[in-house]
Amino acid sequence: MAECLNIQQSLGWCQGTPELPGVKRRVYYLAKSEIVEWPALSRDANGRITSAQYSGSFTLKADSKWKYIDILPDKSQLTSEPQGELPSQTQLNKLVAVHPGVGLRASAAAAYINNYDNVFLVEDMKGFFRVVGCDKWQTKSTVNQDLGQGPTGSTSTTINVEATDECPAPFYFGLIETEDGDIDANKVTDA
Repeated sequence: MAECLNIQQSLGWCQGTPELPGVKRRVYYLAKSEIVEWPALSRDANGRITSAQYSGSFTLKADSKWKYIDILPDKSQLTSEPQGELPSQTQLNKLVAVHPGVGLRASAAAAYINNYDNVFLVEDMKGFFRVVGCDKWQTKSTVNQDLGQGPTGSTSTTINVEATDECPAPFYFGLIETEDGDIDANKVTDA
């Protein structure tokens, strides 16, 4: 029988430390089928995660790169909520990413995202990348387009993502290989 060790930790906050809300202007995405190996979450002997941070980097298939979507940060959001019941409770991570365009490329991206199991990397306002999607459960993505109304309306392609995970959108500090070059998301801090 495995020993039940307490993995609880204190959660302090220094009064006056700002917590900046929102997400940055660019998210990255990739079909899970393009990922050869996932980074890992730390676990104890009972299989419980002991950290909300992935260790290592995503290993991609040859010639695969993360694609980007420029979004409107004021209309986009990343949230997480619990789902299920003890002892199998998980998190439902939800991303709403609003892109202002509705042209050929936005429509093609919508068709792709709607029909593939993708993973998304979202950068928060402190510069930390969070992962929406995991290797255990399928990511559900739906994309809506709005061509606007009249001369004062606005257009948008809205990507809605729901991804079950073991914790709220885990932090990712590894390498992000993009079409525009590599991003080193490694940050040494108390995120």
